[in-house]
Amino acid sequence: MRETTTTGEGRVGAARAPGGGASRRARGFTVVELGLVVALLAVLAAIALPAYQDHRERVRRAQAVTDIAAMQALIAHYQLEHRELPASLADVGQSGRLDPWGRPYVYVDVSGQGGKGKARKDRKLNPLNTDFDLYSVGRDGVSKPQVSHRDSADDVLRALDGDFIGVGADFTR
Repeated sequence: MRETTTTGEGRVGAARAPGGGASRRARGFTVVELGLVVALLAVLAAIALPAYQDHRERVRRAQAVTDIAAMQALIAHYQLEHRELPASLADVGQSGRLDPWGRPYVYVDVSGQGGKGKARKDRKLNPLNTDFDLYSVGRDGVSKPQVSHRDSADDVLRALDGDFIGVGADFTR
């Protein structure tokens, strides 16, 4: 039970807790409490941010696979109509097409003379395709002709004449 005192002037003084000490009113959070909340939020952010970034990268890769499959169909249609492969992606209306990382897709006709030297290669240095190469240089923007090279691991590419479209690191032939 709290006791109140009156001063000589008739005003009510501070409430006193039983035992004589003045009660402490909670006015906010202590520095320790705020520090714990900030630390907890930092731990949650450290867990969630990499998972979110990984999810975004998987979505970008899936978009690049979809784009390459669609462009492959346009190139096949062009080849049926003109009886030759297009000279560039502009011939199939895809000249300004950018991959999900903001870089242009790479198209190389490897079917003609001199095209074999420009072709992407597998681990054994065999060309990936006999008709054309179509790929994105991936997140890092760096690519090498051999897909087993570490710089090409994140490339999204077309191989086996279109039977494989995926990340270079997943191509095992």
